[in-house]
Formats: sequence, structure tokens, C-alpha cells
Amino acid sequence: MRIETFEMERMQSTWENIVDYDMSESGVRPLTLGELTAMGFDLAAFLDEPLGYSQSNGTIELRERIAAIYPGAGVDGIEVTNGTSEANYLIALSQIQAGDAVAMQVPNYMQMRGVARSLGAEVRTFRLRTEAGWEPDWDEFERAVTAGTRLLYLSNPNNPTGSVLSDDAMRRIASRCERTGTWLLSDEVYLGAEISAPRTRSFWGLSDRVIVTSGLSKAYGIPGVRIGWIAGPGTLVGDCWAQHDYLTIGPNKLSDRVAQVAVEQQNRERCYTRTGEILRHNLPIAREWASGFGGRLRWTEPAAGAIGLMKYDADVPSLTIAERVRVNQSTLIVPGSHVGIEGHLRIWLGGKEPFLREGLRRIGEELKALFD
Repeated sequence: MRIETFEMERMQSTWENIVDYDMSESGVRPLTLGELTAMGFDLAAFLDEPLGYSQSNGTIELRERIAAIYPGAGVDGIEVTNGTSEANYLIALSQIQAGDAVAMQVPNYMQMRGVARSLGAEVRTFRLRTEAGWEPDWDEFERAVTAGTRLLYLSNPNNPTGSVLSDDAMRRIASRCERTGTWLLSDEVYLGAEISAPRTRSFWGLSDRVIVTSGLSKAYGIPGVRIGWIAGPGTLVGDCWAQHDYLTIGPNKLSDRVAQVAVEQQNRERCYTRTGEILRHNLPIAREWASGFGGRLRWTEPAAGAIGLMKYDADVPSLTIAERVRVNQSTLIVPGSHVGIEGHLRIWLGGKEPFLREGLRRIGEELKALFD
């Protein structure tokens, strides 16, 4: 199986630990083990824990706590994975075959496009429209999701726009997938990272065709433990587990134990509150910075998530700009071409204030030179 290079992830893994300022991140600054200990993680007790294999699909204790987030799921409807990206990958491997059609919302995290193509599927995209507040282009949506469409992938809240679909849009999407027999895969890793908007509604429960993936990386602020999950029909989750046996087999024991603490309802809300506070503090800083370019840098502020998608007024490829920022300013940003939308830049909003201000200043130096 040949798979195309995942351009954004390769760029990040190559440069994020080399540049002075990594502004390509997509979550808030991470929690520490000390903060997790304050939430109830018993680090001292774990020091005497034998570091053997954990349960491959997630311990029953963890799956029970995750299942509580998704009414009616049950432990057999939950698979614990190494991050949300592995959850999405397992679904693709178990459900997509050569000749299938896969629909995908853009802009987006582009993992599914590469995986689906490697499996021999046709990928049909439909745009979120800037002029419609990032609601779908419904004509494109209906051409993408038809009776021959095996799977629809979307992220809600969306990466990279930070937009949240309206209830009407969600119902329309779920209803269409019901009629066409399409699996609706909703990546909800940013649910809980709302800045000022109400808590995002999950697609869970809108249809028997819904699969949800999520994890600890974004709204929880715990990316380093690499815990994600799948919530879906038991048979489908079982198919994913069969694929998991051939890949990473299972999550590690420490990560499973940390996740048990993090997803407990009270701690989950603590994580979400912390994320919201960081973003509410940082958003005005980014807003003021973006307004300083005389209208040549525009954005629709995110409703959720730690990234801003900025549209720039220049006839220059986004990758060229990102490379200039990296080389001249030792600062990494994501070009819009890596998230499916040219003429834009994806910029991190989740760091500490001094880091954020200096990162934005460095990006601004290159943009001013470009605009002048």
C-alpha cells in the first residue's frame, strides 16, 4: 500500500523542534503531570505499577467512562486508540475499499484524504463557504454524498476554521447520510474548546450511521499521552479493533490510567474550563494583531479551538509565505494549502502570552514585507 506524504505532519515533524517559535500547533499549552495529580491521578501509586501491556482496546474502566459521554454507546461501542488520528485511521482501514467514494469537508485536517486515496477510494470534497459563516456549500455536499458514498469525514468544531456547524446543518448532514447509507464520521476532538460559544453539540445520537472520534489532545490539553477513541456501533468498533491488532495493538498503561482521570466528568469540565480561559485571554491579542495590516489580513474569528485561519491579500502561494516565515524568522506556521484552502495561513493561538506575542510579531515582519 503506497500512501502519499502527509504534507502538514511532515513539515511539522521536520521543523517544530528546530525553530524558535512553533506557531503551527493546534491545541492549548499542555497540562502537566502535576496538574493531573491535583485532579486525582495517583502518581505515587503508579510508580509501583508493573509496566506490562494494557488492554488492547482500552481498559474496561476507561471505556466505561468514555461511554458515559455518549448515551447508549456501552463499553463495546468504544475503542481506545493512540490519539484521534489513529482512531480515524482504523475506521478508514476497516470500512473503505478500492473503488469506494469518500466525502470530505474542506478546509480540514487532511489525514483522511491521504488514507482514503491509499486504499483506492475516490475522495469527493465539499467546501465550507467563507461568505456563509463557514456553513457547507450544499450543492457540493449533495454531489459528494450520494448512494455510492461509503464514508463522510468532517471535523466539528472544524480544524482549521474553528467554526461550528448549526443544528440545522447537522440534521441535514445526518439525514442525507441516512438516506444514502453513508457512514458519518465526526471528528470531535475540539468539542469542549469553545471560546465564547455554547458547548458544541455532538453528532452522536443523530443517526445510527454516526461514528464519533475524539481524544485528549485538543480540548483537554493533554496531547502527549496519545489517547483517542472511537464511539460507534459495536460491530464497526469490533472491525476497528481487528485492525488495531495489526498496528499499535493498544495504548500504553500509563496513558490509559491518566485518561481515566481526565475523562471523569468533573475533571473533563476542569480541562475544558482551562482551555476556554486560555483562549479567551489570547483571542483579543490575535484580534489586535490581525487588525494591524490595513485590511490585508482578514479572518472569521474561531468559535472554538486554538487556531486562527487568516486570509491574506497577496498573490503568493501560502507555502511560499510559510517557508519565508520559517527561514527568516525561525517560526513555523501552517500554509493553507496543507489544510485544503489556498490564500490562507493557519496560526496557533494557544500559547503563553509572551510566546504568542513574539510569534505573531515575527510572522508580522514577513507579512509586512510581503504587503509592502
